[in-house]
Amino acid sequence: MPIGAELPPVVRCLPAGKLVPVFGFHPANLAFRFVLEIATLIALGVGAYSVTSGPLAWVLAIAVPLVAAIVWGRFNVPGDESRSGEAPVAVRGSTRLLIEITTFATAVVLVSFASLVAAGVLGAAVAIHYLLSLDRIRWLRTH
Repeated sequence: MPIGAELPPVVRCLPAGKLVPVFGFHPANLAFRFVLEIATLIALGVGAYSVTSGPLAWVLAIAVPLVAAIVWGRFNVPGDESRSGEAPVAVRGSTRLLIEITTFATAVVLVSFASLVAAGVLGAAVAIHYLLSLDRIRWLRTH
């Protein structure tokens, strides 16, 4: 987005007069989402390491976030503005939403074995992100 360009509106009025936040594709929320994705990969690694011991802990600490990143990056909905819009492996919006929620939830559960505080912070951040992204959730449900 060029400097000085107008940012997208943050509230859209529906025909019934209800206001709906439209932060799902807003640049600030997309930046927040990117930070959440990185934090989720770290939490998956730390959590996987915490639930095992010995050499297996190191293998899982690397393998679990790696598999999650591959799935996250490959399975997309064509035209999703919160991603690049490209879909190496095209999936329905409901499938993408399931991948996202499962990945975030798994990260929260796994990191809770290492730190309940970290799990709480990550879980709250994910909840805030999705509350700000109701328009994107609606979009995913229809694509």
